Amino acid sequence: MRRRLAALSLVALALTGCGKKSAGQKLYGPNCGICHHGGHGMPGEVPPLVGRLDLIAQTAEGRDYLAHVMLYGLDGKILANGQKYNFSMPGFGRLSDAQLALILNWLIARGHHDAGSNGGDTPAPVMTPEIFARARQTPMGSNHVHALREGLSAKGQIP
Repeated sequence: MRRRLAALSLVALALTGCGKKSAGQKLYGPNCGICHHGGHGMPGEVPPLVGRLDLIAQTAEGRDYLAHVMLYGLDGKILANGQKYNFSMPGFGRLSDAQLALILNWLIARGHHDAGSNGGDTPAPVMTPEIFARARQTPMGSNHVHALREGLSAKGQIP
């Protein structure tokens, strides 16, 4: 009986597509997952992403900031969910605008539907390739990206 239930569960997973990795998740693993793990980070070492990026991406300013982080990296002391980090993240400008959008949209969707987020009935914010294309037009160092973060943080837009 158990074997039959297990087999039926596997068939159900195969038919519904659950268990398949999305394109964003596949790109996340080798590019971001090395440090951020499953998106939950490591306390005191690497900040969490899940449950935060969807909140940052709610405004055009926040989406612009996230695009700059992905393209140019981020260096310096930051506060994330009340935890202090002295963080250094490389830029991923070698990835295409579409690939960067896939990664962030996967993370945003995960956090948006998480019980700790304010997801609910509202659609998750969306990062488009055009946001990254615009951000590429204003190249900046990771320290300038940090200054963007500080500005958003002062406005209460960075959890």
